[in-house]
Amino acid sequence: MKMFASQRIWDRVRRLEVPFNRYGLDPYGISQEHVATALTGLAWVYERYLNVRSYGIHNIPDRGRVMLVGNHSGGVALDGMMTIAATFMEMEPPRLAQGMAEYFLNATPIASLWTSRMGHLTGLPEHAVRLLEDDRMLMVFPEGARGTAKLYKDRNSLVRFGTGFMRIAMQAKAPIVPFAFVGGGEAIPTVHNSELLGRLVGVPYVPFTPWLLPVPRPVDCQLYFGEARTFEGSGNEADEVITDNVELVKRQIRSLIDFGVERRRSNNLEVPEALPYVELGADE
Repeated sequence: MKMFASQRIWDRVRRLEVPFNRYGLDPYGISQEHVATALTGLAWVYERYLNVRSYGIHNIPDRGRVMLVGNHSGGVALDGMMTIAATFMEMEPPRLAQGMAEYFLNATPIASLWTSRMGHLTGLPEHAVRLLEDDRMLMVFPEGARGTAKLYKDRNSLVRFGTGFMRIAMQAKAPIVPFAFVGGGEAIPTVHNSELLGRLVGVPYVPFTPWLLPVPRPVDCQLYFGEARTFEGSGNEADEVITDNVELVKRQIRSLIDFGVERRRSNNLEVPEALPYVELGADE
């Protein structure tokens, strides 16, 4: 059955520098048709419903391996979906961000189909390294499910980062572009997470908003992409070295969040002259 996708999106899908075969599939199982259909919907949300504005997207390399590392904001993966839309709609040529899917998604028939056809693989280190070594763009959220579980009062906070992403980036010699998604906590203001209901439906939890379902309301959101950083090493360094590198990335994301929150408070949506940059050795 032919799926719906706009011609504008199809034109951009055909410009993706992805090695699709004559059936519209690439070696990872990415499907042109699924990408076009999904991005038709995501582009509408990005451009019209949430009116997302992206800043610093020029910091993402046009080609080659790169890891996008960001914060979770909102009770569902709204941040990831809008980041995929941003790199697809705003970059020239368009790029497709691929992520590491949570295990529970691959246990759900419909979700597993769409995650695989969009290029998102099970979150195993070897999968991430392979993507980067094939010069793909990998999107990572080191907070994991803990990050999407933030309540409204903690919407602009950061919880503990996992460290695996840093070892992977260093092993693959991939630059890291830190980014912040701001506004997701207002779009989906979580007031309670039900782990009991989550177990019944096979997910870590089910978030509840003041209107019960985690359906986003039309709140303007912003994405801030910081300068790319490359961390030297093999990825086999001592835990202390890895932890220090992770903390630097976390501080960079923290500074981008704070910058974005302040701009929202002042209702300043002009293109900033520069985005915050945390120097090596800077104090917390």
